[in-house]
Amino acid sequence: MRLLISKESELRRKYDIRWRLTGIASRRIGWIAEPEGLNPISALSNFFPQIANPTHNVREWLERSRADVLFEASSLNALTGQPAIEHLSTALESGAHAITANKGPLVHDYSRLSALAKAKGKQFLFESTVMDGAPIFSLFPLGLPATELRGFSGVLNSTTNVILTEIERGRSLDEAVKRAQAMGITETDPAHDLDGWDAAIKLTAIVNVLMGVPLRIEQVQRTGIRDLSEEKIRSVRSAGMRYKLVCRAERRGDGVDARVGPELLLMSDLIAGLEGSSSAIRFDLDVFGISLVEHNPGIEATGYGLLADFIRAAQS
Repeated sequence: MRLLISKESELRRKYDIRWRLTGIASRRIGWIAEPEGLNPISALSNFFPQIANPTHNVREWLERSRADVLFEASSLNALTGQPAIEHLSTALESGAHAITANKGPLVHDYSRLSALAKAKGKQFLFESTVMDGAPIFSLFPLGLPATELRGFSGVLNSTTNVILTEIERGRSLDEAVKRAQAMGITETDPAHDLDGWDAAIKLTAIVNVLMGVPLRIEQVQRTGIRDLSEEKIRSVRSAGMRYKLVCRAERRGDGVDARVGPELLLMSDLIAGLEGSSSAIRFDLDVFGISLVEHNPGIEATGYGLLADFIRAAQS
């Protein structure tokens, strides 16, 4: 929202895009729809007008708000992808473009949602799901036409990168987790990050979308960083090496070999040099390799991914 507001004049001048906020929903406030427009500044301050006859479900809310674009940012359900899948499906069925920051739909229902968007002549976009605002998905196919993605590797979970960096600096695992929580990049329960689930979900999303292989989360070989010795993490750093939680995927016939786990890397490796919340990915194509690095992103980076998708949807 803040980026939409701050970039409003630029959107008009460069892209001839004008927007109006006609609906907002959350567990706390319910479903608020006002087709004539809500005040976005007031919405940022959690001030909302009293709406007569409030809506009670996503379909009614979208119809009442007359939405052209849905931004979907519900919490991740790694097991089912819901309710994000329902929200996105309903938006597309209602004739709205669907933009999400939720990885679940890419893992559990990517093919159907993509087919639905195509059938409705709408966009289903999801740049913010992996590496925030970095152009992971929009890089293909326009930026790299006529290439085959044979595999990729990278550090995709910023929380474990922060934790490993803090342990190298002398903190215990518990202290490092608290540091990551203070930075606002991990939840109260850090198990999703420590045990490699977040990284595995992101890997699965990339395989499904960019490699065109229907990979399930349970097919990913997954090991977290919980059992790494703090002393070993520090000792290998002094020897010119580092531990990182690495995602790797490689084509094997019609399938993909996919795994997530801690790896001991030489400092000469690009991903070994990542500090703090930075992340990186290397794509191995049939003609060359290409790497992307995102340096210490904040919440604004995720917002930028949503904004970039909004521009793409509005221009389609």
